[in-house]
Amino acid sequence: MRNYHVAVLAGDGIGPEVLAEGKKVLEAVSRLDGCFQVAFTDFPWGCEYYLKTGEMMPEDGLDVLRDFDAVYLGAVGYPGVPDHISLGGLLLQIRRGFDEYINLRPVKLLRGAPCPLQGVNREDIDMIVVRENSEGEYANVGARLYPGTPQEIALQTGVFSRKGTERVIRYAYELAKKEGKTLTSISKGNALGYSMVFWDEIFAEVGREYPEVETHSLLVDAASMFFVKDPKRFQVVVTSNLFGDILTDLGAAIAGGMGLAAGANLNPEKKFPSMFEPIHGSAPDIAGKGLANPLAAIWSVSQMLDFWGEEAWGRKVLQAIEALLAKKSALTPDLGGSAKTHEVGAALIRELEAL
Repeated sequence: MRNYHVAVLAGDGIGPEVLAEGKKVLEAVSRLDGCFQVAFTDFPWGCEYYLKTGEMMPEDGLDVLRDFDAVYLGAVGYPGVPDHISLGGLLLQIRRGFDEYINLRPVKLLRGAPCPLQGVNREDIDMIVVRENSEGEYANVGARLYPGTPQEIALQTGVFSRKGTERVIRYAYELAKKEGKTLTSISKGNALGYSMVFWDEIFAEVGREYPEVETHSLLVDAASMFFVKDPKRFQVVVTSNLFGDILTDLGAAIAGGMGLAAGANLNPEKKFPSMFEPIHGSAPDIAGKGLANPLAAIWSVSQMLDFWGEEAWGRKVLQAIEALLAKKSALTPDLGGSAKTHEVGAALIRELEAL
């Protein structure tokens, strides 16, 4: 019997609601499989915890999480807590502390999912974005000079190390090679003459080791346009922390909305636990109303299963999501339905059982 122990950080807003359904799905998968078990440990960390204690998680939070097989995160952010506090005090701390340097975000138009683009076939939107996840523009290096004066200056420094840049690019090349797909690097070398030129050079340098992989390079502004006008040109995409964050929100918009946007924060070597999350915000305006779409949280369960080596079940969870979307019988209002959050989770489990 294989055993997996998952740390659950439900977080803020709709986080607890959507993660509750993801947990039920994972429990259903383990029951249906019969050869592995999943145990959950819940932690109350997040903005409410911050308002009580002055910190998003305890000082020894990483030590507490270190021995888990995965971290399952709901959402971070709540009115009254500045975004740089909520993000930097929990999510970014875990990503950096556990060296989760790969962020995988699928942009895939599932059967039955709404798409705002005209003339686009379902198979035209099917890409995986490999986002650098540990440094770059989110390294939080900078300074404020002459604060409160007319001469005030804010300096924000992007950090691009050879190690950090090369390993994410190499991961993307390996993924493209394994799956027989093209690889597109997205940067902004014409304006960012140090960091992005460095990125472009390493992309070309590593690429010499992968002559079988067809490659393309695009500036981020052009890539944004082609995400909308010609998404089928993208299969595997590799890009920096900031550009990956922005482009995958655009990707979510063309592939069904934020309610279908999942993300995996991976430490590929498994030296530390990896973290899986829906990438939408905490949506405090609909929290507690049963309106939140749990499908992104459930899609991240599929990613968790893949990372554990349970790929067959990862595929089945995704097939169940697609079946639910196609039937349109149990969808939340953002997808044109009237179902409550828990009703979507229950319907998806029934789809799983039918597979």
